[in-house]
Amino acid sequence: MQVSIVGRHMDVPESFKEYAETKLAKLPRVFDRVMMIEVILEGQASQKSVEILVSAAGHSDFVAREEGDDVFACFDLCHDKIDHQLRRYKEKIRNRKHPERPGAGGS
Repeated sequence: MQVSIVGRHMDVPESFKEYAETKLAKLPRVFDRVMMIEVILEGQASQKSVEILVSAAGHSDFVAREEGDDVFACFDLCHDKIDHQLRRYKEKIRNRKHPERPGAGGS
């Protein structure tokens, strides 16, 4: 899995890179088809934004974006959104492979 962390109009602090790489390393546990993760930090005068793009085999990109004053807080919110999207997609795939048979439901 390849992880890319870039900054637009700002330098990415080394502490943020370490923090992000540690948290993102856990995403393949949720969904094992993750191929590449890109984190984009964008800095304005008063507002910061974080965007996470996850490329997975057999699916178009998963995207989460958050804006705020603190890049760490924005990253945590984005990470939670991506985690939720991956879990939901994994469940969708699992249900597609094992459809419920008619008449097998009970009464």
